[in-house]
Amino acid sequence: MTSRFDVIVIGGGFAGLSAACGLTRRGAKVLVLEARPQLGGRATAFRDRQTGELVDNGQHVLFGCYRETLAFLASIGASDRVRAQPALELVCFDRDRRRSVLRCPPLPAPVHLLAGVFAWSAIPWKERLGALRLAGPLLEARRQLRQSQSVAVEPRNVTVQQWLDHHRQGNVLQEWLWHPLAVAALNQQPADAAADAFVRILAEMFAPDPKAAAVVLPVRPLHDMYAEPAREFIVANGGHVRTSALARVVTGRGRIEGVEVRGEQIPASSIVAAVPWFGLRPLFGTIPPPELEAIFTTTAGMTPMPIVTVNLWYDRPVMTETFAGLPGRTMQWVFDKRMAFGESASHLSLVASGARAIVAETNDALADLAAREVEASLPGARGLWPIRATVVREKQATFSLAPGQPARPGNRTPIAGLFLAGDWTDTGLPATIEGAVVSGNRAAAALAE
Repeated sequence: MTSRFDVIVIGGGFAGLSAACGLTRRGAKVLVLEARPQLGGRATAFRDRQTGELVDNGQHVLFGCYRETLAFLASIGASDRVRAQPALELVCFDRDRRRSVLRCPPLPAPVHLLAGVFAWSAIPWKERLGALRLAGPLLEARRQLRQSQSVAVEPRNVTVQQWLDHHRQGNVLQEWLWHPLAVAALNQQPADAAADAFVRILAEMFAPDPKAAAVVLPVRPLHDMYAEPAREFIVANGGHVRTSALARVVTGRGRIEGVEVRGEQIPASSIVAAVPWFGLRPLFGTIPPPELEAIFTTTAGMTPMPIVTVNLWYDRPVMTETFAGLPGRTMQWVFDKRMAFGESASHLSLVASGARAIVAETNDALADLAAREVEASLPGARGLWPIRATVVREKQATFSLAPGQPARPGNRTPIAGLFLAGDWTDTGLPATIEGAVVSGNRAAAALAE
């Protein structure tokens, strides 16, 4: 078979679709192959058997500093499928159902964050003043980003927890702000994750534009938020997208020869492998190319980190907020999905990131845990119990960012014509949507060269 495509992209998540769209914009005819029946990778939706709703396989959050993600959505005509706060506003509920709000006023960063913390009634006054100690480190991190696009914090090779303690951040402020941000961004507990990645995220969020820290939420189910618009963009420009297409890469003499999909041979001289780190080695069948041995050694040494999401349905609305933090609880965030599923829905999505301690629990135990935390946290849920619950486990949602983990590979490989994309490549970012899109854009640029 003679291929009529310039590039084959394997993987239909954020990394693969951003790479495919980037190449399409450069005039390439692209074939996207996705092994699953639906596009979206680890950011997709499935139909709930009982309610018929499309349910996200995990709540994904963007921030205003996700510049490349927001530009990607704009390029495929999907900007209206997300909604951004004007500036960071974080609602939290304590263990006595008391509501408090962190609001960042329209001031230059990081002054706006510090001003918001000063006015945050949930934090003791002494600890509010202690937040000032992070102004210098955050400004230094921003300087490093401008100069080298990387951040190295002092002291060196410490965890997030050690870095916060070094800068004498108070226990309440850590529990209510720094820990939730760290776990959400890194999908790892502060005592384990490296501080460099966290401080880089803070430097990006609290950049000169106060909107950089604003939360951006999907207003459509995830696959409809970006994957289907990306498909339409690719097809409208001469490309093609195939799902349920499990691909095997064929190489020879240090070069790409093509792919095999269910016995069909598709020749290609250029491939972007945009699969998770644990999916790279299986792309090459039983005899992996020796040129990739070092990369396979790296991926084999990457430790997976899980996320648990519990969906609860109630017979009435129980929240007035779009989302809220639950500091100190197992389920760190609760989202009201009415924004995505319509005003009549009463569907909450609760997220536990860095969930190694609970991922092995039964579905019933996790649903009971989430329901108890909702009832004990939200004033509108007092005395109520959900009428339905589902649990989603992503056991390999992200990779560990603990000190000493293997160095992540770049987009180029020793095999001519083979490029890598994925949040696990060397973007300098943790495993976020922005990291995935950055990797896809870099892979497309490297291939175009």
